[in-house]
Amino acid sequence: MAHINFDLQQLQAFIAVAERGSFRAAAEEIHLSPPALSRRIEKLESIIGTRLFNRTTREVELTAIGRVFLERARAAIDDLESAILGISDIAATRSGRVTVACVPSAAIYFLPQVIRSFSAKYPSIRIRVIDESMNQTLQSVLSGESDFGIGFMNNLMPEIAFEGIHDDPFVVAMRRDHPLAKRQSLQWAQIEGERLISVARSSGNRQLVDDVMSKVDLQPHYAFEVSHIGTLLGMVEAGLGIAAVPRTALPTNHSSVVGLPLRKPSISRRLGLLRKQGSSLRPAAAMFHEYLFEVLRKRKLPSGD
Repeated sequence: MAHINFDLQQLQAFIAVAERGSFRAAAEEIHLSPPALSRRIEKLESIIGTRLFNRTTREVELTAIGRVFLERARAAIDDLESAILGISDIAATRSGRVTVACVPSAAIYFLPQVIRSFSAKYPSIRIRVIDESMNQTLQSVLSGESDFGIGFMNNLMPEIAFEGIHDDPFVVAMRRDHPLAKRQSLQWAQIEGERLISVARSSGNRQLVDDVMSKVDLQPHYAFEVSHIGTLLGMVEAGLGIAAVPRTALPTNHSSVVGLPLRKPSISRRLGLLRKQGSSLRPAAAMFHEYLFEVLRKRKLPSGD
């Protein structure tokens, strides 16, 4: 390892090809001829001693080692720039990249608006969103694939630093023409005879509901089970049943579905920002993390319909 000498331009060329999936597009982006770009990649592969890309006549894709090396290359570029420039200079001049893992309800509800305002202020910083389940969000943060995550934690983990932002209560989602839809709130006992729809047992939302139900000796019987909350809401909209969902998962002023506060017991999840304990954020990620936290802290998220 002591004899490995990466050239900055080689790393930049590698990142450009990885992100564009094309030598020609990458060459145009960094203002280099395709043959010169190919030589830089070949030299980098020679230094590492393995192929970073699988090349075909139609596409270019990273090898398994290439995917690992991509994160290291991005980190190396970020660290170098942060050593040379102050964080305010980086915001104005660099082409940074931030990777955020996020549970789907947050990704749909408020993240697009935050990204839009952040990008208008810092157009040179690009943001990648990994919208996955809570368990996958945690793994993405722990593995370092994501700079930080947005999710909910009702049980703290020693490996994760969690900054809470918003308490997100569960509501009963049902069609607006449902006989119970005019009530102000509902108790679990009042919906025992209804057809219930739920996400899969592997879902963090389902695990939270099941845990609370077991503590009060309630055993809801689900007529339907799906993998994604978007599918669940589609089935509710179709009149197939009702479902307990986080409030932020249900769009405000939905045309045909209403969310009623759920009582006895009430269920809530704590949404916030997640980071790997003891880790430090690279400059661009630190800027977006701070911006996101401040926007969400000041923003009033809905707690009912």
